[in-house]
Amino acid sequence: MRPDLPITVQAVDGKIRNVTVTAKGRSVEGVLSEDGTVWRSRWTLAPGTAHQVAATVQGRDGEQTTRRASFITLKPAQTVHADAQAPSSGEKVGVGMPIILNFNRPVYNQAEVERALQVKASKTTEGAWRWTSRQEIVYRPRRYWTPGEQVTVNARLTGVRAAKGTYGDRDLNFQFAVGDEVISTVNTKAYTMTVKRNGKVTRKAPISAGRATKRAYTTTNGVHLTMSKEYKVVADSATVGIPKGDPEYYKLDLYWAIRISNSGEYVHSAPWSVGDQGKRNVSHGCVNASPKNAKWFYQQAQRGDVVIVTGTDRELEWNNGWGFWQMPWERWKKGGAAPESAAPVQPPTG
Repeated sequence: MRPDLPITVQAVDGKIRNVTVTAKGRSVEGVLSEDGTVWRSRWTLAPGTAHQVAATVQGRDGEQTTRRASFITLKPAQTVHADAQAPSSGEKVGVGMPIILNFNRPVYNQAEVERALQVKASKTTEGAWRWTSRQEIVYRPRRYWTPGEQVTVNARLTGVRAAKGTYGDRDLNFQFAVGDEVISTVNTKAYTMTVKRNGKVTRKAPISAGRATKRAYTTTNGVHLTMSKEYKVVADSATVGIPKGDPEYYKLDLYWAIRISNSGEYVHSAPWSVGDQGKRNVSHGCVNASPKNAKWFYQQAQRGDVVIVTGTDRELEWNNGWGFWQMPWERWKKGGAAPESAAPVQPPTG
């Protein structure tokens, strides 16, 4: 039996009183119809696994009958599984944090896989999945998460047919919490970064942004997210198309560095530009801050915090790092394969 096909138990001239399905000692969930005549398994089944079924039916005469059956699901030619790129299980994140799942093989039956993904939030949140490639899917709420929100992700991928001859071999389940709302605004024309925590200004620091003498040196405009924190980063211009030997080649050690894009942009300590911070833009595209301000920002930052850059003519691409908030909501939700997945996520009951 294919693991993506449901188990069905049907009563004739009676009502189903109980159905038990077990596989490797675990119960298989199912749903009984309102009239009590049909029971179907709720999720896909574990591939290559023996299943035992016991169904009890009560006839019109009141007599009960139990029938038993067993079968084995097919062993697939290939298996697929997903890992969470972000967030980590148990992590406390910023209000802009996306949910990013990566698959170890290409997914062609994207709608089937998407229907197996559940997001449960402690408060009603509208959100949607979007496929960014055959091996990556991203969930983004319509608006920022609410501080203090608890979120659970259940990817019931076991037995899901992801492609021809390819089935999911494991589920992925994790939880994360949303921390304080930290939104920082970098004004490249006023040379300042203003940090707000839960709506209140906690620091206003002088900065220096990209000098903008060329596109590569222009800080990208728009909504960024803090992606990672690294005490030390080596900035090598060869990674952004300026090779060694070029008059503008540079290689610098950056400290208290927080990545905000995949095009080489960080908020970091820059003691060499303190005299320019608050006065002019001199960087290669990063946001320069004094060692004291950069260390403070580093210590209080969490992944998924929002950093909004204003004042430049180079717009952050929606797929540059975690630039997902750059895409309008109506367009974002059209990137899913299962339209019904773009709906309010209800809090768990009970």
